[in-house]
Amino acid sequence: MTALLVTLCALVLAALVATPGAAAQSPRKAQQPQPSGGQTPTTTGNSAPTGAQCQNHDRPPPPVDTSEEPKPGQSTPQALPVPEEPVGGTRMGECGMVTPPGAKAAIAGDVVSASWIVADLDSGAVLAAKDPHARERPASLIKTLLAIVVIRELRMDEVVVGTQEDAEQEGTKVGIGPGGQYTVRQLLQALLMRSGNDAAHALAARLGGVPTALDKMNALAKELGALDTRAATTSGLDGPGMSTSAYDLILVFRAAMKHKEFAEAVGTKTIDFPGYANKPGYKVVNDNKLLGRYQGFLGGKTGFTDDARHTYVGAAERTGKRIAVVLVRGEQTPSLMVDQGSRLLDYGFALLTENAKPVGVLVDHAPEAQPKPNTGLSNAPANSDSAPAPSAQGAAAPATADTDRSAFGNYGAPLVALAGAAVVVALGLWLRQKRARAARARRTG
Repeated sequence: MTALLVTLCALVLAALVATPGAAAQSPRKAQQPQPSGGQTPTTTGNSAPTGAQCQNHDRPPPPVDTSEEPKPGQSTPQALPVPEEPVGGTRMGECGMVTPPGAKAAIAGDVVSASWIVADLDSGAVLAAKDPHARERPASLIKTLLAIVVIRELRMDEVVVGTQEDAEQEGTKVGIGPGGQYTVRQLLQALLMRSGNDAAHALAARLGGVPTALDKMNALAKELGALDTRAATTSGLDGPGMSTSAYDLILVFRAAMKHKEFAEAVGTKTIDFPGYANKPGYKVVNDNKLLGRYQGFLGGKTGFTDDARHTYVGAAERTGKRIAVVLVRGEQTPSLMVDQGSRLLDYGFALLTENAKPVGVLVDHAPEAQPKPNTGLSNAPANSDSAPAPSAQGAAAPATADTDRSAFGNYGAPLVALAGAAVVVALGLWLRQKRARAARARRTG
């Protein structure tokens, strides 16, 4: 009986030690960045900085002006929830440089943007990145999200009549005037080629008004798995709660490039645009300077606000491979944003040439609320020798799944309870036998 008690107590002790909760935090949680603003630290290599070094974990850096102050009577939106596991794979949660281990390719020149990402548009493989899930502001790159909604819901030959409110929009405009008649296709082209905020407003009105258009854009972001993204304006002008990340922007751009109307618009150099009233029509020229200059360039989008700083997305195709890059919170010095973009495109093609292992994946839609690891399914590129990628549902399989299991598998807690009950029963039997022996001793004495 004594041996049984010792064995059962040892079982209880072992189960308690192995049960999750008593163990240390998983690596992902241990290095979660702090929710403070500021500049993202520059790091090298593949190791992630500690949590104290990570910046912009749940919200962009503090604004530099009053553009994000809510209107009277409205409150500031809360920060978007941070997923338990980084969308796109464990390494997408790292800060600093995220590069393939052992890769020989290097970036030729300065790329000083706070966050960037390079990905294969066709397979969705993330080739390299810097702080990909840091929360930033999109500026006019958010127009890509609006463009997808427009393509999904409106006919390209629909005619939209311009308004004075369109013409009075702040920032970059293509030149819409009251009473002017424009097809949805023309407005979409002006939105993407010239970043027309007036075109964004006219299209939003056609979708049911700016609030409705924003609801549609944010619903689409969630659908795609862009969980860092909240559109506060349809044009990309800063507004309360505006948020995105380099990962989200390239995810949305990849989805947009699957639509012929979008790909044609960003790859078009010039179009004829209608005038209004007594003003004649004119030509609209694409403002992306890599178009026609970088070999195989497919198109992209530029953006700028005082809070977002410079943002950029661009894509190119070589030898049947399509690469896209996104840069956010950048500056035009010491290199222009388009030059930084071209260097990252070169870097991506070099990584593909040497068959470097992807560091993550662009999901096709929102991850499950509770990712299921070890399903045997993967979104990793075909013929890739990379580590297991996110599941077919689009969610990154938790890299620390074993930290949520005890030495007894998923049954640690039940075993603790069972062993504890057995100890109680055994103790009761032992006491009962001891009392019986004492009684017999008294009778025989």
